[in-house]
Amino acid sequence: MARQNSRQPPPEKPSDRRRRSHIILSFWLIVLCLGLPIWWKTTTIYRANLPLQEMLDWSDGKACRPVFPLHISIQANALQEHEAQHLLRLTQHALDDLNDFSGHHLRLQLAPPSGTSHYDRDSVLTIRLAPGETSTANFEPHEPVLDITYPPNGIPSPTSSSSPLATYIASQLRSAFAEEQAAISSLLSASSIPSDHRPQGLSPDASDALSKRPARSLRYAPTYHLTFSLFTGGPLPSSWDIEGAIDEYMKPVLDILSPIHNFTIDTQVQLYAAPGVQNEVLNKEDLSSFINAAEWPLSPSIGGAPTINFIVFVGDQTIATPSQQSSSEGDDASAPASHSWLIPQWGTVYLLPLPHDTTHLAASALKQPFLTFTSHLLSLTGIPQSGSLPLRLSTLARIRSADLLLRASSTLGSLARLALALPSISIPRSVADGVAKTIRHLRLACETLGGPEGLAHARVAEAEAERAFFEKSMVGQLYFPDEHKVAVYLPLLGPVAVPLVMGLINELKAWLKRRRDTAEAGKGKKRE
Repeated sequence: MARQNSRQPPPEKPSDRRRRSHIILSFWLIVLCLGLPIWWKTTTIYRANLPLQEMLDWSDGKACRPVFPLHISIQANALQEHEAQHLLRLTQHALDDLNDFSGHHLRLQLAPPSGTSHYDRDSVLTIRLAPGETSTANFEPHEPVLDITYPPNGIPSPTSSSSPLATYIASQLRSAFAEEQAAISSLLSASSIPSDHRPQGLSPDASDALSKRPARSLRYAPTYHLTFSLFTGGPLPSSWDIEGAIDEYMKPVLDILSPIHNFTIDTQVQLYAAPGVQNEVLNKEDLSSFINAAEWPLSPSIGGAPTINFIVFVGDQTIATPSQQSSSEGDDASAPASHSWLIPQWGTVYLLPLPHDTTHLAASALKQPFLTFTSHLLSLTGIPQSGSLPLRLSTLARIRSADLLLRASSTLGSLARLALALPSISIPRSVADGVAKTIRHLRLACETLGGPEGLAHARVAEAEAERAFFEKSMVGQLYFPDEHKVAVYLPLLGPVAVPLVMGLINELKAWLKRRRDTAEAGKGKKRE
């Protein structure tokens, strides 16, 4: 068999080599000069600059510590000016000795003599001193005024360094603000800000109310939605004068609370509403099952605002008295039966017994249920138990201010730690703007704590901090780890990158081979 000579391909022309090199080079120039910058620009995660250290300082309590400068006026129209000034100084010293909470700065001032009994509107509390037989103290129910009487020999002499009357006034002030001090101290203890020990001087009732407040009252919201429901076990009554009852019994309290909260209202009537428990006498265990959540139209929230439910149930049920619950025979039929109970962080149920032929509920018939609703509304909003109503409302405003300020500061700290822990997370410009606005209002709130401006600034700061922390684009990045990026890029870039890389490698090898061949040919010519 004839041996065939292997045929070699014709030598490549230099112009063809240059053309191939130019093609490979052009592809790489397009990738490096055009594709890579476009990819970098379109995939770079934008991270707005955040004042991380300042945010952490707010969270740790280094930027601001809540302090409430409270001014208290003393009206002593029956005393000479020098006697009143001396009593004021002694009372201030006694008050400073009793005050064991640095968050309160109680400062006494002497009100100008007045022939009227009006209180000082620039002070959180006005003390009206009047001579009497013994030392007594009573709050005015509808004014921030504490009336104190003193015996004829109670006025301190000009040379005395202490006074029973001054000590008595200081102790009354301590008791008046003890619940507020304890509430604010509790908020500070729950946060990362160090706080003093809890103030002493709380009455047993106030101490019990303070311990139950976190579980009973709703979390602060600028707006609450009130739902008034009439549920009947049968076809009657089918209507009620709810507008008249709200205007007469509920609206005055809503107006008083309006500087702190806004309220929206809706009403409903449902006939043949079967409760979850059919017993006529409800024991303590039955109360938690009385609400028929499956059939009663009770929405948890309207428009994002927390809902407070007030239910008037017309039926034959009553709540068993303690003696009825402890007696298996129920002999103590003369004990008065209760008609309502408060459900913590939810609302109130009132059992209203009516004649079976009642077709319409007048506003007068709703008086007792609505008085109960009013009392429970104050409890659900966290209003303190001691003092006159105006003083309790101003106390609530200060507690809410401290709560909002601490919550906004804590949210800033959480956002800063999140940004440090996840370097690849996106931080849009809106988050930086929200943080800047939060810090600005936190500073203003810290400067104006104790007044209505402090509450307004703290409310804005808390809302902006929550909005910045729960930014949608940031939340989405939390669930997009780097493994997902590899899974997306590899199927797209692999088929494109392999030919480009292999072509570049082959071209480099061919170029190096030509260099070696040229060098060897040059050495051969020199030897010849």
